[in-house]
Amino acid sequence: MLDNGAPQVNRRGFLQTGAAATALTMASATPGLAAPSDKVNVLPRRPLGKTGVDVTILNQGTWQAASLDKLLRMGYASGIRYIDTAKSYGSEPGVAKFFESMPAGTRKEYFLVTKDGANTPRQLIDQLDHRLAALRTDYIDLFFLHGIGGRDRLDWPKSKEFKETIAAIKKSGKAKFVGFSCHDPLKAQFLQAAAEGGFVDAIMVAYTPWLPADHALNKALDACHKAGIGLISMKQIGGANPPDLLNQVPKHVPSLKEKGLSPYQGLLHAIWTDERISSSCVSMRNTDQLRENVHAARVFEPLKQAEMKQMHDALLACRMTLCASCDGSCSRAAGTDASLGDLTRLYTYYDQYGFRGEARDLYAAMDPAHRDWSGADLEAARQACPNKLNFAEILPEVDRHLA
Repeated sequence: MLDNGAPQVNRRGFLQTGAAATALTMASATPGLAAPSDKVNVLPRRPLGKTGVDVTILNQGTWQAASLDKLLRMGYASGIRYIDTAKSYGSEPGVAKFFESMPAGTRKEYFLVTKDGANTPRQLIDQLDHRLAALRTDYIDLFFLHGIGGRDRLDWPKSKEFKETIAAIKKSGKAKFVGFSCHDPLKAQFLQAAAEGGFVDAIMVAYTPWLPADHALNKALDACHKAGIGLISMKQIGGANPPDLLNQVPKHVPSLKEKGLSPYQGLLHAIWTDERISSSCVSMRNTDQLRENVHAARVFEPLKQAEMKQMHDALLACRMTLCASCDGSCSRAAGTDASLGDLTRLYTYYDQYGFRGEARDLYAAMDPAHRDWSGADLEAARQACPNKLNFAEILPEVDRHLA
């Protein structure tokens, strides 16, 4: 469950005048109210792998909050047609309420995604019924095994049991497509297994657009894309310290200001420049963020190679707290069993996303050995990290807020 009392990250300062003036004209007169679908220009779409479905390049991540209904209505009026939820987010009842309050047929306009954890792939069959009940619908478009991870599950994406489970779910008509989400340090291996298995429809993965060509995750993304697996990015923006981002990005990437784009809009453009990514899941916690991200989708043009490098340089200059490309090299270099990537990810949930209750629960569920970073060589970890996270600064904050 999410902490409703958690502070929200306000990015009002990141909005550029041009973007704010042109975004969401049909929703601005009555913020939060949905316009009829025939009067809405739906956001640009991309094919979701070989599913035969096109999805909006921006999708609306949800959480349990009093403002959820307003933001969903505004997202609809803005042209978003993809909603992402999960059992652990606590937002499924709010999504159900939104659809029930909208005109008939609205549900069919959306690509609806939810997730649940499982101890075995076959367990997903029963769990799907619970998710349908929570969403008060008879089908979902995409059902994810939530947060797959661990060496003991590396063969799941190409296992006979998972293949049979996916076939049974799709035959039932309760979910059109099935896949998994992953931010585990072994995500490259999970994606590679899915590409080899050939039956996973889509994957939602922690992603950064600056992976070296020979990076294992980059090769796994290529393999999935070639296999026709739809790829959805997540955790792509979180982790950058807002004041640093505001200062560093315009300094390093002057062309963004010329285009009238904020640093966050530039980050989204960097992600969408990668044609392998069908859609990006972004948790938009207030109307300013929603307007900003929608405008970014409407005016998207691929960034040039020089701009991509400049954007990466700007991010490295920020006090990042999350490494979306983590492969565990930080922990190995530090000589520790502690999951440094997971610890910094949970701190980002707490500090920037405002998911305080969830962050504490996930931290408490970790193996004690994976929480204990005492004795770790944190400078070695920093040098091994692709995003040069300052573990010596972040990990004491993890202990202070999550322990």
